[in-house]
Order: sequence, then structure tokens, then C-alpha cells
Amino acid sequence: MDINKELLKGSTATLILKLLDQSPMYGYEMIKAIEQKSDGIFSFKEGTLYPILHTLEQKGLVESYWSDGNGKRKRKYYKLTKDGKLSLKEKQKEWTVFRSAVEKILWEGNLCQQ
Repeated sequence: MDINKELLKGSTATLILKLLDQSPMYGYEMIKAIEQKSDGIFSFKEGTLYPILHTLEQKGLVESYWSDGNGKRKRKYYKLTKDGKLSLKEKQKEWTVFRSAVEKILWEGNLCQQ
């Protein structure tokens, strides 16, 4: 099933913050993790991911650093900051309220479909 890209637009930063809450990652690793964890529903391109990462970094929610991944070529890794962790918690609360409100409207009178 194809998902309308507009539905994903407001959630991409939250998904990235959540990935980085689990461990530091480099860009391509994030793209693959999101694709795998969403069973292929979400597929980010580098042109989508990196501007979001740069914005999150400018806001102080993530930090980047260069590292040799097990002797391989240098990669730019991103990790969550303390402010990023707080922002993620807030975004998770917002998402819970939003999802609940949408479900109430969509499934009102159709309890068997929830």
C-alpha cells in the first residue's frame, strides 16, 4: 500500500529522533533502519534525510561526529543530545494525543474496526 507522503511529512523528524535514541547512526544506516522497521512503508532518500538532520543539529537536538566504522572509511554519525531526548518525549506525547483524536473521528460508530 502506498502511503500519501503528506502523512509522513510531519513525522520524519520524530522518527529520526527515535532511531537516534536507540544508538548513534550514520545517514545510510538510518535510511535502511527506517525502511526495515516500517516494513518498507517509509523510504527516505538522502535528499530528504540530510536536510532534516541539519535542521535537528541547528536546533541542538542532535550532534554529529566523524568516526571510522571498524576500520572502514570515515562516516558522519549523528547522536541524540539531552535536548533531543526531551524533544522526543514531547513529540511522542503529541503523537499519542493526535493519533487518539484521529482514531476517535475515523472509527466513531465503528468500534469493531479499531
